[in-house]
Amino acid sequence: MKILYGVQGTGNGHIARARAMSQALKSHDVEVDFLFSGRDRDKYFSMEQFGDYQTRRGFSFVTEDGKVNYLKTIMENSLTSFFSEVRQMDVSDYDLVINDFEPITAWAARSQNVPTVSISHQNAFLFDVPQKGANWIDDSVIQHFAPSQYQLGLHWYHFGQPILPPIVHTNGHDVTSEDFVLIYLPFENTQTIIDVLLRFVNQRFICYHPENIEQQQVENILMKPLSHEQFQRDLHRCQGVIANGGFELPSEALSLGKKLLVKPLDGQFEQQSNAATLESLGLAQSMDFLDASVIRAWLDEKQAERVTYPDVANEITEWLLAGNWDCSQQLRHRLWEKVDFPSYASV
Repeated sequence: MKILYGVQGTGNGHIARARAMSQALKSHDVEVDFLFSGRDRDKYFSMEQFGDYQTRRGFSFVTEDGKVNYLKTIMENSLTSFFSEVRQMDVSDYDLVINDFEPITAWAARSQNVPTVSISHQNAFLFDVPQKGANWIDDSVIQHFAPSQYQLGLHWYHFGQPILPPIVHTNGHDVTSEDFVLIYLPFENTQTIIDVLLRFVNQRFICYHPENIEQQQVENILMKPLSHEQFQRDLHRCQGVIANGGFELPSEALSLGKKLLVKPLDGQFEQQSNAATLESLGLAQSMDFLDASVIRAWLDEKQAERVTYPDVANEITEWLLAGNWDCSQQLRHRLWEKVDFPSYASV
């Protein structure tokens, strides 16, 4: 089977999920080509795992100071360029297109009648799961941005819906709890982050951010440039994580037993929904802005317990190779039976 795997490249969570799927597909000797869209090629990092991957412009969101700038988003995206990329994308040699909210491969596969299986957190919002702040535009984007014939939605809990547990990328690092907190807030202004963290003079922080060009110590904060391997090492070693309201990093933190504080991206319903869901499940705390009082209270909280998720990537790969893509009921039941939540979780 020859597969084209399209990945939304605007966020590193989609790429982290693709890493896990890449490992699983390689272990089954599946031929896979990867395509990423949503950012310039020179903005990707630690991509060796994906071989000779392709990139496209696609669509991306413009954010400033922790908020989506809708005007700049509209101005900096081109429908003409998008449709041109779709027309030029030949997927006819592939047996299957796998899609993680990536529109170029999705629309090309649809126009060329190539089967498409979509695997994403966004697909969970096609069902009756908790949502916050969604409007008709958000609903339309979820349904039409990257269309597919078959959908697998991923979420932290099933909520009685036909969705799967998260795909968590693991890499074999030992899990410890050292005296620092890991910060990943790529949509926030770096100076704003620094100003807040400097209030906690007795607490060490390691902060990864796209604006960090080189490693720099700022009093109690170690600022680091983006690096997949170093980030994973620090994630496994930290005592807790402060992050935006994405899906993949919180999933990894939960699976490692790291206490979690999330600040969702303002104006982005998925992140708003994620933060509200984590709080309602008792798995994390959230804040609407970089609130020092909330951070102080969270720092005093005790260590979290792990959420045990199975090897979802491998199970999905075996399901894909079986070819019965319109039936995922047994897959869902088998995976959720293997999930183990902490005693304090509200599930």
